[in-house]
Amino acid sequence: MSPTGGNLQTTNGGSVVEYVKQNNDRYVAELKDYLSMPSISTLQEYKAEVERTARWLVSQLEQIGFEKAEVIPTGGHPIVFGEWLKAPSSRPTILVYGHYDVQPTDPVSEWSTPPFTPTIKGDEIYARGAADMKGEGHALLKSLEAWTTETGGLPVNMKFFFEGEEEIGSPHLDAFIEKNREKLSCTFCLNADSNISGPDRPSIVIGLRGLSYFEIWVRGAESDLHSGSFGGAVANPAIVLSKLIAGLHDKDGRVALKGFYDKVRKPTREEKDELARNGPSDEELMKSAGVTQLYGERGFTSAERVGMRPTLDVSGMLSGFTGEGQKTVIPAVAMAKISMRTVPYQDAEQLDSSLREYFKRNAPTTVKWEIKRISVSPYAIMERNTPELKAASRALEESYGRPSFFKLEGGSVPVVAMLKNRLGVNSIMLGCGLPDAHIHAPNERLHLPTYFRGIETYVRFFDFVSR
Repeated sequence: MSPTGGNLQTTNGGSVVEYVKQNNDRYVAELKDYLSMPSISTLQEYKAEVERTARWLVSQLEQIGFEKAEVIPTGGHPIVFGEWLKAPSSRPTILVYGHYDVQPTDPVSEWSTPPFTPTIKGDEIYARGAADMKGEGHALLKSLEAWTTETGGLPVNMKFFFEGEEEIGSPHLDAFIEKNREKLSCTFCLNADSNISGPDRPSIVIGLRGLSYFEIWVRGAESDLHSGSFGGAVANPAIVLSKLIAGLHDKDGRVALKGFYDKVRKPTREEKDELARNGPSDEELMKSAGVTQLYGERGFTSAERVGMRPTLDVSGMLSGFTGEGQKTVIPAVAMAKISMRTVPYQDAEQLDSSLREYFKRNAPTTVKWEIKRISVSPYAIMERNTPELKAASRALEESYGRPSFFKLEGGSVPVVAMLKNRLGVNSIMLGCGLPDAHIHAPNERLHLPTYFRGIETYVRFFDFVSR
């Protein structure tokens, strides 16, 4: 083989895949090192750990053979960028996107093992970031290592682009992309921040919901008050906010904000049928969530609610005394964090206005209120009939031994729309996480057999898309 992959038609990536199979134990040991780094982007006290993780990624790229690998500062956490551009110019240049930051670990008491001490139980490894998305990112790195070790190079041109702020809404990413259009120029983006539908159900995400995130503050008295002295005489912000939140949905589970559904794109019959055939069943959703009954908007299946329909949820609430024992107060302040998952073609600005209008109409004059918009991430729809999508489908089929299918995903990945808007490039969502991985929750885990297949899938994808 030549340094650029050689005659791929005859090798079909076979020797590279065999290399992967022979090195699975080493991969797990190295993955543990990556998972032990507490790269929590939302907490300032972990800033040094985020930067340490970025430098670790650069060292990995240098070991693989990337001649240009660097940590690039932003207004927040840094971006890791690298280039390998030695393949023939006739082959695609792939911008590989991912993130190395992770969510906080609270409540720590609900973890069965320390969140940054990777622990293997059966076929799964438990750690914060295992599935979102250090596992996928590491699988990608190992696929590149397999190619360069076995062939002396990669079959495609490659740009590596990992950020450290995805878990906080990527606040500096759009500006970075606009400023570095030439540096990031590519044929298409491979987004590794994705998953499949099950260990034996390979799938490709072709649609992502957007996200609008808010903090709502309701204030009453200047300080907490004695409930015996003032109870029944002043408004309780916790009660006021609870009533306002309760009014955000009607009895059928629909969001009650004016105009919320006006621009919602209706799914095609093909999408509905595909979801009915391949989407998660009610039993799977209940098992994954750990509940005995499902809830949601009337008139839609549970699979449609999490993949095709917009939602509004409370992500957190805080008010008054929450410590051990009792303290009889009327809280001065109540706060709630509200997230809206948006679908094509909802307008984030309209939703923002509708939420504020709802509070203007319904909040009593006995309190003051404030709404802070924390972040906005756009929705995304990917094209189906591109060469890269066909290559991804074929790679999944050969790795899993069965055909893959397309699915709409309830989560949000802001960079997909950013790259489309700024660079005019499409993205392929190709990962190896599973729906029941407990991402953003205690006991996050990665299914190791699926992780190994993920490495093989990336190896085959780079082969097929280079032809």
